[in-house]
Amino acid sequence: MKILFIGATGLLGKPVANAMISAGIDITILARNQEIASSLFPKAKVLKGDLQNIESLKVAMHGQDAIYLSLSVKQNEKEKDFHTETDGMENVLFTAKEMNVGKIVYLSSIVQNYQGINNFDWWVFRNKFKAIDLIKKSGINYTIFYPSAFMESIFYQSKIGPFIILAGKPKALMWYIAAEDFASQVINSLDVCKAGNYEFNIQGLEAFTQKDAAEIFVKNYLKNKLFLLEIPIAIFKFMGKFSQKANYGYHIIEALNNYEEKFVATKSWETLRKPKITLKEFASNK
Repeated sequence: MKILFIGATGLLGKPVANAMISAGIDITILARNQEIASSLFPKAKVLKGDLQNIESLKVAMHGQDAIYLSLSVKQNEKEKDFHTETDGMENVLFTAKEMNVGKIVYLSSIVQNYQGINNFDWWVFRNKFKAIDLIKKSGINYTIFYPSAFMESIFYQSKIGPFIILAGKPKALMWYIAAEDFASQVINSLDVCKAGNYEFNIQGLEAFTQKDAAEIFVKNYLKNKLFLLEIPIAIFKFMGKFSQKANYGYHIIEALNNYEEKFVATKSWETLRKPKITLKEFASNK
């Protein structure tokens, strides 16, 4: 199977792209910055392109069997900006049909299901649901992943210097999964989900609140001493009036702290493989 990978340089794109390369899968990476992507993936073919450029999409999709999409909203994006998961998705699907690409593989999320709960309404989550709707109405076979929180988010998004930042008062449990385990499940899905439409909930072995997860990470991280720093969510809410990045932070924290995630990954474990990595193991090996 030949796969066009869009979003390979992101936090969750890199481990999946590297896993595909290690597995001997023929992938082509589409990136805005070809030089950076080539340095990250020296064994892969890298093309320069952009989701706003239909011609670059046509070139990249030529001869491809599937497209893997690891898209995200930048924290400084505004609602009326161009968004990869909606505007970009429309361009991808339009071009994929024209180029006879047979499969779309898309990384979504579980926490978007908080939309509408406790009167929560956020345009970022509306866009995620729109992306799913666009895929399902495209007529192209699809596999959609709905992951819980990734362990990597603790290290790469919550760590600032010697501190792990914790905002608000987390109430809800999340089934943290390591990107390495998810990447293995993606690889397995390429074998068992070649034809037809599939949706998989992606969850790890253990459920923690964000605070519990942060405390486990701090306790088991071996490279240097870390400290937990708790910040009232009201600060993000206030700063969000003046900063788009803070506004994004406030909304995603509100959702993660309060969405009551249930365990729904039985089908995924049976079909794609049960995860292996615990949060303690992840922290001690980071």
